[in-house]
Amino acid sequence: MNRLLKLLRFWPWLAAICSGLLYTGCFPPFNLTWICWIALTPLITAIWFSGKESRHPGLRNLLLGYVAGLAFFWTALSWLTTVTVLGWFVLEFYMAIYFALWAWLCGLLQPRETKTAESGPGKWDQMLAQARSTAAQPRSPWTKSTNNLLLAFLLAAAWVTQEWLRGWVFSGWGWNGLGVALHRNWPLIQIAEFTGVAGLSFMVAFANVIAVATVRRLILEARAHAMRPHFDLTLTLAAIVGVLAFGLHAVQISPSTKPLRVAAVQSNVPQNQKFDPQFTRKIFDQFRHLSKIALRSNPPPDLLIWPESSMPGPVLEERETYQFVMNLAASAESDLLLGAIDEHQGDVYNAALLVSDGGEQVQVYRKLHLVPFGEYVPGRHSVPLLARIVGDQVPGDFAAGKEYTVFNLTNSDVQVAPLICFEDTIGELTRRFVLPTEMNSGANLLVDITNDGWFLHSAGSHQHLANAIFRCVETRRPMVRAANTGVTCFINEFGRITQVLQDDRGSTFTEGVLTGEIKVPTEHELTFYTRHGELFAKICAALTAIAIMIGIVRQKWL
Repeated sequence: MNRLLKLLRFWPWLAAICSGLLYTGCFPPFNLTWICWIALTPLITAIWFSGKESRHPGLRNLLLGYVAGLAFFWTALSWLTTVTVLGWFVLEFYMAIYFALWAWLCGLLQPRETKTAESGPGKWDQMLAQARSTAAQPRSPWTKSTNNLLLAFLLAAAWVTQEWLRGWVFSGWGWNGLGVALHRNWPLIQIAEFTGVAGLSFMVAFANVIAVATVRRLILEARAHAMRPHFDLTLTLAAIVGVLAFGLHAVQISPSTKPLRVAAVQSNVPQNQKFDPQFTRKIFDQFRHLSKIALRSNPPPDLLIWPESSMPGPVLEERETYQFVMNLAASAESDLLLGAIDEHQGDVYNAALLVSDGGEQVQVYRKLHLVPFGEYVPGRHSVPLLARIVGDQVPGDFAAGKEYTVFNLTNSDVQVAPLICFEDTIGELTRRFVLPTEMNSGANLLVDITNDGWFLHSAGSHQHLANAIFRCVETRRPMVRAANTGVTCFINEFGRITQVLQDDRGSTFTEGVLTGEIKVPTEHELTFYTRHGELFAKICAALTAIAIMIGIVRQKWL
């Protein structure tokens, strides 16, 4: 019994860990989407209803949030251990800071209960007198719907703010936001065309706060034998139903489209073979074989896609690789889009090439958003320790491209946004390809070429897909994903996966070709998100800054 009581003293910290683990359960390989509606409730409960005797409640709340963040990132991103165990371990100490900041604000905005009379002489008489009094008891802030709605609104805005910051500070990694947990619920995610994923994160965080407030309110009302209408809970549920109804209506609207035949090659080349000269001939033979399968389809594809870094050498600089690609392009009637290393003016780029007209025309896109510790090491020379942590996985740094290049297919009605690797997880970047410019009318097809072979058969590639789905909803553009291994698939403009490459056992980690027809919109209509980007998240950030100032002032006066 004593051991149990001692264990209960640590329940807030166990609750924080529980929140982190529940949050992880929302994403691949678990995909328990429903958990997102309660994932934050243990952490919120620990912040609000424990530690009353703490001398430094703000610091305590920061630590509770930090523990929850560590539990989430260490488990959800455990697939990073396939690349670097030390890097995975160290990275999460930074990522957890964002959880900690939200937990601190959660405590700062916590409703304050009315203080009762202190113990001492005459307290029993005071209680008897109060019990006999016919005067109304002072109402707790928890029993007021308006208070709870305002609290949920501010904390949901703060949650969106920390996700937004995480997406761009130090180059950013906004992977697995709370709204991404809804990636399989296509009716609910349709509001992303207005708010981006931020709107979904807001909705889920709001519901988590209301859930905790409702339980607290029910306990207080049960004690007082005075139940009142719960407009806060009712309005929250009504809003979710409204978002669902909007989504069901949105998918009924059919834009004007034209068919495009596409074939995506998944080569499944092991990472340790991709750039080893002794495997060059084997890789050539593999791509030749798979491409012939794709080109034999009836009718043949308009666009043939190879994954990121598909060739073992720089295509435009290395003679053998150049001849292989151009000979294959000359023998095909299709445009060929492939990932390649590109060398230009002494810099090395992770690039995409579009080869058309039998190799007569080559368009080049150089990747804009490089992955920290994957494609370059920040402060490699000024902070050598960082380079040592990554080791030989990143021996040199790629240079970042500067232009949002849109590829024009031979089929003049189709313009392609050639996203590379994790670029399809960044809404702000993707929408820039869709916006019209003086040079083009904006992309109406998204293509992501990626090499998720770094992460072996882990959940990394499936989490990558879960984050990418929202780019289609935000821009109302379909997407083709061609992976070296992991998930090669087609996604429509509503974020629904229409085709996926799998083997006989249902595994996506296989070699093969995915062929099919993509419905490409012919009218270049722009969604609210495409035109304005993360406006919703920025408004949330402004509201959060105001809430922090008000909360600090209120705390000083209490």
